Amino acid sequence: MAATLVAALAVTTAAACGDSGTGSGDETKVGPATLRFSWWGNAERAELMQKAIDLFQQKNPEIKVTPSFQEFEAYWQKMATETAGGNAPDVLQMDFAYIREYSDRKALYDLKKQDGKNLDLGDLLPGLKGAGEIDGKLYGVPVGGNTWGYIYNPALFTQAGIAEPKEGWTWDDYRKAMATITEKTGVHGGGNYVGSYYNLELQLRQEGGLLYTEDGKLGFDKARLAKFFGEGKQLVDAKSALPVEKGVQIKPAHALESDLIAGDLGWDNFMARYDKGAKAELKLGPVPNDHADKQGQYLKPSMLLSVSQKSEHPAAAAKLVSFMVNDPEVGKIFGANRGLPPTNAQRAAAQLEGPLAAVAAYEEGLKDKFGKTPPAPPKGAGTLEQAFIRIAEELQYGRISVDEAVNQFFTEAEETLGS
Repeated sequence: MAATLVAALAVTTAAACGDSGTGSGDETKVGPATLRFSWWGNAERAELMQKAIDLFQQKNPEIKVTPSFQEFEAYWQKMATETAGGNAPDVLQMDFAYIREYSDRKALYDLKKQDGKNLDLGDLLPGLKGAGEIDGKLYGVPVGGNTWGYIYNPALFTQAGIAEPKEGWTWDDYRKAMATITEKTGVHGGGNYVGSYYNLELQLRQEGGLLYTEDGKLGFDKARLAKFFGEGKQLVDAKSALPVEKGVQIKPAHALESDLIAGDLGWDNFMARYDKGAKAELKLGPVPNDHADKQGQYLKPSMLLSVSQKSEHPAAAAKLVSFMVNDPEVGKIFGANRGLPPTNAQRAAAQLEGPLAAVAAYEEGLKDKFGKTPPAPPKGAGTLEQAFIRIAEELQYGRISVDEAVNQFFTEAEETLGS
């Protein structure tokens, strides 16, 4: 899908370039306007979105909104086609993995032109401020956020005679806990640790590094990836981690919601999904860390809203974006459907309960420790993430060695990133 996106954009790049269609008038003046607004999601999100749009139109009768939505893959195929043809919607939902791709094609409007006028960014959570900024221009505003966490079954820790995770536990503690739980309970200690490059990113950030540098290169070398793959392979070989074939068999379910593992690292807002499916009570705890001075975590935009460079109504579009991230009633409507709300006002209004309340409390406890959101991933990052998953899977099956996995990934990275 990512390759299709890149190819579709590349075919007619020129059609997506050029100046905004606003003419020489005042870009910040809001007049009568009809906006096309597109997002990805299911029928439930569409129903919530329509409620939010209806509320916006009640408060802004001079602006009409024409909505459309598709499932994730179909959405990006449509966006690639429409953007390349110069016919993108005025407001479009944006994924952090693709924002640089679209901005590099000059397909997105710089929302800094509307900041303080039709766009209010003052109440964004500190970790989300500037998340959609590239080269000094603002191409997207987060409508939700999440961070990396450790979701686990406390009963299995107790059964294995291990203390529950607490702040200050190390990566060695994590690996030992996985092994002990597997030995004492017969339940695998953890999930597909080696198959997520966000686990690698967390470690790199704790060490003071980055997954991708500011100029879009890999932020690590072969030796560092070999260390990561090697440690993950050891967990697999010891059966401390869920065997890859079991993970494949239960897809799209996750091992935690299937009660097959004791814990897993992942995005904290997945807690609600896992808790709903699992028979066991789950908790959300701190991530392992060997560097007390660097937490490594950050607030990642779960999704953003962008405005097309071709929009004839950038002021009205910015007003819609601002409403969707600031209005408390919108926060109440969506809850955590798009990740936890991005502003203080919306989080206060969201009335989060159960697992989502636990996620909100978890993030509140980290707010003074979050690092800066990393640079927007380079063009091709989505494709490279899928390559990482595929190569890690081959490693876990034993079809390739650690060195072969490392070399294969760097070869694909060179082809994808051109570096």
